[in-house]
This record gives sequence, C-alpha cells and structure tokens, in this order.
Amino acid sequence: MVRVEMMDLGLKDRAAIVTASSRGLGRAVAMGLAREGARVVICARGEEQLLKTVEEISSSTGSRVLAVRTDVTKMAEVRELVNRCVNEYGRVDILVCNAGGPPQAQFSEVSVDDWRKGIELNLMSTIYLIQQVLPHMKKEKWGRIINMTSVAVKQPIDGLILSNVARTGVVALSKSLSNELAKDNILVNAVCPGYTLTRRVEELAEARSKKDGISTREVFREWEKLIPMGRLGKPEEFANLVVFLASERASYITGVTIQVDGGYVKSLL
Repeated sequence: MVRVEMMDLGLKDRAAIVTASSRGLGRAVAMGLAREGARVVICARGEEQLLKTVEEISSSTGSRVLAVRTDVTKMAEVRELVNRCVNEYGRVDILVCNAGGPPQAQFSEVSVDDWRKGIELNLMSTIYLIQQVLPHMKKEKWGRIINMTSVAVKQPIDGLILSNVARTGVVALSKSLSNELAKDNILVNAVCPGYTLTRRVEELAEARSKKDGISTREVFREWEKLIPMGRLGKPEEFANLVVFLASERASYITGVTIQVDGGYVKSLL
C-alpha cells in the first residue's frame, strides 16, 4: 500500500479576512481557509445570511469564525472590519479581497454615476482594505493579499464593461504592490474565476435569457461550449487555489494573475 502524505499548508491559527463571503466564491474561500485551521473573519452587507454562513463554517470545520457586517465601499466600515479582526485574533495575516460585480451594460448605457459606483465597488474597496491591513502585516513581516477579479481582466466579456475596466485596475494594483511589498515578505496575487456555479453567474444567465429570449439552460450550454473542460466550475475548485496562495507553501509566488476557468481564456499569458 502506498502511503499518501497530506500537505501541511501552514495555515493553522493564521488570521484571515475574506470579504463578500456570506455566499458564493467568498464563502467557499472562507470555508477552505477554516478547514486548514485558519481563524477567519467573514463579512457581507446582509447580516442574516452572514450569521447563517458563520454557523455553517464553524460547525463544518471547528474553526473560529467571526462575522462583521460590512459595506466594503465605505472606508469607515472597512477600518472597523480590520480592527475587529485584530482585536479578536491579535493580528491579520491574510486578506482575500472580493466584491460583487457591477451590473451588465454596454458603454452607451453606462452613466457617470454607474462608473463611479463600479469603480468604488471593485477597485476602491480593494484599496481601502489593503490600506488598513498593511500596517499589521508589515509589523509581522508576513502577509498574503489575494485579490479576486475575473477572467474578464485577461479576455474582456461583452456586456460587462464596468467589470472589465474596474477589475483590470485591481490587477494593475496587485502587480504594483507585489513589487513594493516583497521586501516585507507580503505576497500579492490576483485570481480570476471563470464561469463558476454561483448566484452571480445565475443572475448573468437570467439577464442574458431575458435579453435574447432563450432559456437559462441554453445560456449555460453556450458558455459550456466555450470551456474546453465542457462544464462550469465549482466554487470549491476556485477556493483551492486561493487557499494555496494564502499558505506557507506559496512562499515564492507574488505578482501573478492566475485564472481558474477550465481553459476558457485563450491567451498565452
């Protein structure tokens, strides 16, 4: 019999903040980190679902989980989120920046106010969060910052111009910061989910269904044809990469943007 050794990711008792984590990809990431023994802070704007998710993660993993209702577009609430993590766990080692996507639209349909809201949601929220955690990570000379974006940063998606633009800014921020912070042993990477079975993707399918007069099942079939693996991803498959990048095992990986998309992106880089 061949003995298989489990990989110790070195995450036990690390303190992690995962935003927009009451459901979907954020929830899967928080669950994955908790399974590895990290002490997790989750946040979202809806308190009822947030508390339900805390119970699900705690009962499934046995790890400590703290819920903080937060709107990540508001600096004061982001500051309170980070302070709660430090007060509860004494530190913050890992930051996973995530936020919902802005609405579908063509350029001609987007107002100046829409642009402002989209950039606040996906770019400024990331800046706020990183600003608040950096002093704590620099003090410890250890940190992992993982910014969740979209495959749209490598292959723009028609009808999602707000997301295409704002999330590409997050990638530029990630690469720039990776160079600045490497000396402090703070690693910064971006991860790009492709079409994954989440409520957000279901909403996109429903909007496309109404616009084109086809069923949501037909929309999913069209997307599946674009993916070499022939299926949409599972949130857990995406979370596996994030958990690895957050770990001791990813100690020489920084400044990269990696997609988890079943082969959807056709570019070489």
